[in-house]
Formats: sequence, C-alpha cells, structure tokens
Amino acid sequence: MPDPSRDIDPKVAGSIRLVVLDVDGVLTDGGVYVGARPGDAALEFKRFDIQDGLGVKMLRWAGIEVAIVSGRVSEATALRAKELGVDECHQDPGAKKLPIVQKMLDDRGLGWDATAMVGDDLADLPILERVALPVAVANAVPEVHAVSSWTTGVPGGRGAVREFARALLTARGEWDGLVREYCDARSKE
Repeated sequence: MPDPSRDIDPKVAGSIRLVVLDVDGVLTDGGVYVGARPGDAALEFKRFDIQDGLGVKMLRWAGIEVAIVSGRVSEATALRAKELGVDECHQDPGAKKLPIVQKMLDDRGLGWDATAMVGDDLADLPILERVALPVAVANAVPEVHAVSSWTTGVPGGRGAVREFARALLTARGEWDGLVREYCDARSKE
C-alpha cells in the first residue's frame, strides 16, 4: 500500500498527458540474458513484471499516452511494447533520448509540463530535468534521485511502474473507478 505522505500533487498529476518509461532498470530489473542461436544468431531475454503491464494499460485507459524510450536496442523490448499496445517504442543505441521525447512532444503539441518520466540511470537525466513529474525507481542512481520529485518504494522490474501508475491515477481521482471497471469487465459471464 502506498504511503499517503508520498502522494503526487493532484495539480501536477492532472496536467500529465504523456508518461515516458525507460526500460532496463525500470520496466525490467536491469538484467539481460544473452545467448546465441545455432549459427551464432544473438538471443536476448528480459524479465518484465506483469503488474507493471497492467499499470501501463491503466494509464492508457485513463487517456494518458505511454511511450517507451530505451538506450538499448532489443527485440524483447519491442515485443513487450507491442503486447502492451504501446505504439511509441523508441530504442536508440546511443541513448540519445532527449531528441526522441522532444519530437514526440512537438508532434502532439505538448510541453514538458504535460510529461512525466520514470527513470533510473544517467541517460534519463536530460529528460527528468525537464518534465513536470520526474520519477525515480527505488534502485535509481543518486543523480536520478536528486532530480526526481517522486520515488517508487520498489525497484525497477518489481512493480515500480505499477506503483507509479497507481499513485498518479489516485492523485487524478481515477484509480478506484478504473479498478472497478477492470473487475466488472472480468465478472461478466
């Protein structure tokens, strides 16, 4: 259960139209399983938390766009984004995330004041320093914690995105209704 002393400001929460998520260390625990298929074709696996997935879907149901922006190119990330219905999945091997997010904002006519980001590492800092709601996962590096206005109680890959989604949607007054709709839809024969 989230600590009420850590509530997100409802005014800030109400302004959020886009949530940007890092992948490694946020949607995953940061571990990467690497191997090879016969013929030396690379094979990579990542572990994603199932509760984070529902948190992403609930943000989308509330009308908040969700984008995945990673500094590592991975087929596993693209597959997870597709599974969650996240159309904006950007993977830049140089971890140049700021131009990607700026273009998304420009394309939508949004400003940084309508954006939140959940991050954990140095490549996330240029965005976290600009967004209205910078969020660090519990296992983030000190520099990310220093610029964040909200921190999850759990580490990335262990339900941190779901915890954030719940806090954001609670601050907007939408969480309980979304939970009820979700449960009602699964209670019908």
